[in-house]
Amino acid sequence: MRINHTRERLLRGETVYGCGLQVYRAPEIPRAFAAAGFDYVFIDMEHGSFNLETAHDMIISSKLAGISPIVRVGELQYTLCARLLDQGAQGIILPRVEDPAVLAEALSWMRFPPLGKRGYGINPTMIDYETRTMPEVIEHQNRETLTVMQIETVTAVERREELLSLPGLDVMMIGPADLSISLGIPGQFDNPLLIETVDQVIATCNRTGVVPGIQTRGVAMAKFWAERGMRFIGVAAEHVFLLEKCREALAALKPAKAK
Repeated sequence: MRINHTRERLLRGETVYGCGLQVYRAPEIPRAFAAAGFDYVFIDMEHGSFNLETAHDMIISSKLAGISPIVRVGELQYTLCARLLDQGAQGIILPRVEDPAVLAEALSWMRFPPLGKRGYGINPTMIDYETRTMPEVIEHQNRETLTVMQIETVTAVERREELLSLPGLDVMMIGPADLSISLGIPGQFDNPLLIETVDQVIATCNRTGVVPGIQTRGVAMAKFWAERGMRFIGVAAEHVFLLEKCREALAALKPAKAK
């Protein structure tokens, strides 16, 4: 059974970087991200267009390439979380969390008893077709699964002490787009109000032992937040990097053609 290398690096106090998968239904992309050196892929089933079959292919491709497949579910439902974990996802991102009671219930779905309420149903690809006992599988999955919640509203920020103190939570991930909207400054990612608000959440994370994280729009924003203490950092998405690189290449080639 495979180790969640992203979780291991976070436990060592390191900063990890991932990239989103939102648009292109291609299991080869995680392999390219792994070759580039990313720690995890952020398979987006909230804003992305993927179904469970596509997500399964991406999860398997990621694990074989040695990059951690972390999946954001579209909503907080047991069946979504359980099926993705059974497919081999090494972490689940829970979006738009505001209610501590709802978060506590969702976290219980991520681990088998006695640590949680996850039902036992094993897809052989989850354990690489190894022959393992039930206690071995339970212990491994409970240890290696990474639980991530997103703070994306002012209400969640106000309730952060209770949210971040819940047992079983590993990572907090700021959603800066929705948080900026909730703050009344949509898209102003360098606004002092947004920065101050996120800094407050980082401080609470450090106090409660939860890893602070954020999904960013690009390299500059990722670097900015890494320097302010974020350690689980999503850097844009596959369609962003493809378009940026194409524009960069053409900008370099057009003057040469003119000459």
